[in-house]
Amino acid sequence: MNTRILLVVFFFLVYAKQEVYSQFGFSHELGVITGPVTFYSDYGQRNNFETNINNVGYGIGIVHYINFSYRADCNCYTRDTYFNDHFKIRNEIDYHKTNFEHFGKWVDPDRTSLTADQLRAMMGSTTVLDIGSQLEYFPLSIRDFAARPGSVAPFISLGVHWVNFDPEASSDLGALNTPITTPPKYFNAFQQEGDSTWSVVGSVGVRYKLSPVSDLMLDSRWQYYFSNWVDGLNPSFDNNGVVEVPENKANDWIYWVNVGYIFYID
Repeated sequence: MNTRILLVVFFFLVYAKQEVYSQFGFSHELGVITGPVTFYSDYGQRNNFETNINNVGYGIGIVHYINFSYRADCNCYTRDTYFNDHFKIRNEIDYHKTNFEHFGKWVDPDRTSLTADQLRAMMGSTTVLDIGSQLEYFPLSIRDFAARPGSVAPFISLGVHWVNFDPEASSDLGALNTPITTPPKYFNAFQQEGDSTWSVVGSVGVRYKLSPVSDLMLDSRWQYYFSNWVDGLNPSFDNNGVVEVPENKANDWIYWVNVGYIFYID
């Protein structure tokens, strides 16, 4: 899906929700988040530090919150219930891109096999755009946090995002899918076309109250994709094309640490 179309859809949904919820007196927050994205993919070696610190991209997102603790229509607090004082709905659209290479013991300089040369020559990237919502839980009072600049508010969240991804894979040795360029397990196990999937998103973070109408946010996110093609690779079989590759145990997923600025718009 075109990026512009997704942006239009996101802002339309935000506007529509704002119009609906404003009738009930809820308030809204808008912000931006950004930070590094560690992509756990089929490139590199599982549980390898060098792989994890090098296959890192960068992401940016726009976030919108529905705040149940405050009424926009009267500039007053809502009815004092546990849900109103401890939950927010978070809607967002995110974009990130990551470049990939193979790291780990299989591409160490002392490896001189054809497979090692092929792995060293492989590279790829993926561009990801996703949109979705999360339910965010604040164990401490949202009202108390809003009333005191300088206070902090930890939170956790869980939600679902629709994901559009566009991967690429290539080799310095030439076109992939030849015996010269491609290790056997990657034959017919890559794609260059964009696609879409769903994902589950979980976050742990904290807010810092800058002023009555603005917060800083630190957020660490785990996002698990319901597809193993997001990075463009999916080695599913061994050299004989029969048995599943044992190291390919899970779908692609990311860990994203981001900082954000949140502004209370009404």
